[in-house]
Amino acid sequence: MNHPGKQNHNLHSASVLQQTRRQFLSGGALGVGGLYMASQGLMLPAPAAQGQEVASVTNPLTARAPHFPPRVKNIISIHLAGSPPTLDMFNYRPELNRLDGQPCPDSFLAGRKFAFTSGTPTLMGSPHKFEQVGQAGHWMSDTVTHLREVADELCFVHSMYTDQFNHAPAQLLLLTGSPRQGRPSMGSWVTYGLGSENQDLPGFVALISGGTQPSAGKNAWGSGFLPSVFQGVQCRSKGDPVLYVSDPPGMTRSLRRKSLDTLNELNQLQMQQSQDPETLTRIAQYELAYRMQASVPEAMDISRETAQTMENYGATVGGSSLANNCLLARRLVEQGVRFVQLFDWGWDFHGTSAGTGLGDGLRTKSASMDRPVAALIKDLRQRGLLDETLILWGGEFGRTPFREGRTAKSKVLGRDHYPDCYSIFMAGGGVRGGHQHGATDELGFGVASDGVHVHDLQATLLHQMGIDHERLTYRFQGRDYRLTDVHGKVVHELLT
Repeated sequence: MNHPGKQNHNLHSASVLQQTRRQFLSGGALGVGGLYMASQGLMLPAPAAQGQEVASVTNPLTARAPHFPPRVKNIISIHLAGSPPTLDMFNYRPELNRLDGQPCPDSFLAGRKFAFTSGTPTLMGSPHKFEQVGQAGHWMSDTVTHLREVADELCFVHSMYTDQFNHAPAQLLLLTGSPRQGRPSMGSWVTYGLGSENQDLPGFVALISGGTQPSAGKNAWGSGFLPSVFQGVQCRSKGDPVLYVSDPPGMTRSLRRKSLDTLNELNQLQMQQSQDPETLTRIAQYELAYRMQASVPEAMDISRETAQTMENYGATVGGSSLANNCLLARRLVEQGVRFVQLFDWGWDFHGTSAGTGLGDGLRTKSASMDRPVAALIKDLRQRGLLDETLILWGGEFGRTPFREGRTAKSKVLGRDHYPDCYSIFMAGGGVRGGHQHGATDELGFGVASDGVHVHDLQATLLHQMGIDHERLTYRFQGRDYRLTDVHGKVVHELLT
């Protein structure tokens, strides 16, 4: 999966010049496909075993072998954009409750940055009631009820931390490995390294709920400097699943095929002249789009589900909720989509207006998440898919143990952005169900034990897919890049 040396690339190019046009376009490892794969740092697929179909090297989404046997086949990442206040959901801090309303000690504030708080803030305990659930004794507040039913499937990390305290940079760091735009997203790295199991569906799909896309925008599922064929395909649960996937009036399926064949011939001629790998990316994208016209509408049609399944998730035909997207995520991984990224906006609990605070506001928002996420875990388990699917739940950073400055004198409770510690959970895919990893201090100000950085989480997710995060690289602007940059370690304590 590493980018080959420049010398090898030149050897391939020299060989290509000696071939006929027909050989150039279809000549296996030394043809256009081989040149493309070499220039993009992709390894050619091994010869097929007897009875297996030989994958076309001209298709960059051809399935490829991992570095080592994977623990899972698919990842469903549920990103709660804005970042949920996990102090009020899963990280019970009784000492913080005891000190509620007292000034925050100066020793906790030194050297820390906050987005909307200055001066000496006031400590704020949680307004919600907690109790321990499941055999593992996970602490959960009254903001969640359905997740309690799958508590022993959940692996909590209470010691996550990040380097960023504003939404867009923190989302980019979590999802692309860098707080700046231009890096490939996690799903793009996975499909770049492994290809796609279903050649009629994208290997990487993004679904959005909550009324708006995340602060990081389309960079959150973009391919960055990787070939654009590896970017996430944004699908919708309402209307056309993919924009412009339907043929325009008067365009038949056969006419579309003839048009595409002609366009591909022109693109191949262009590739012969320019040697630009993005031309092959364009061909692959056109072909995938053609196949998607038949496969995506069927995969995205939740009306095919039973009434009981719809009720379990709280999904509705024609809706665009997180419930619908959780159900769609199950349908997509069921059909071989490797990476499904869900974004749900509305978790930015500053408490700047009535009804959006940590009391009823959090309880209402959590209700829209609690039921479908629990249903997704149960559904995957019932279908025998949970052991090969890893679910990740969390936001981009944490929330302060004190009241945000802007609302400190109001009746609405809100917490500021906080990078130093927060909680996430995982389920399925070789993680330790019922496990609790790491801890914060008694007030929730910092990591007290077993800290897990964003890059550590990324390394661990790739590991479960059979990828060594230090070996999955791409040469760009003179150096090899990877998702975890120059950091990150696999957190084996989370894994079975």
